[in-house]
Amino acid sequence: MANTETSLKEAMSIIEGATGVALVDYTSGMALGTLGGGKEFNLEVAAAGNTDVVRAKLRTMEHLGLKDEIEDILITLGSQYHLIRLLRSRGGNGLFLYLVLDSGRANLAMARHQLRRIETELEV
Repeated sequence: MANTETSLKEAMSIIEGATGVALVDYTSGMALGTLGGGKEFNLEVAAAGNTDVVRAKLRTMEHLGLKDEIEDILITLGSQYHLIRLLRSRGGNGLFLYLVLDSGRANLAMARHQLRRIETELEV
């Protein structure tokens, strides 16, 4: 099992094209840990904003009566992929991993696979 810091470092080092990663509590909008980002991309602000995306999708599923779980949410921009992975692991209720990728360098299928593996090893 890995802690938050170890998991974020692993995501940044093994996922090709990763430029930022955060562990976020979508009940409060707070980032519990961030790595990467920078002056031009504030991960704290992005994490808080993406809590609205998660909440909206969960609310929509509830209104539709869908009894399924969200694995991940993908947002594609011109030069970036934003991947939101809801945690299902022990202690992960109400949390998601948020990964920002450079779309020119990233392999999206591999990034999803690696983020899923990181999620299973993360202990919060």
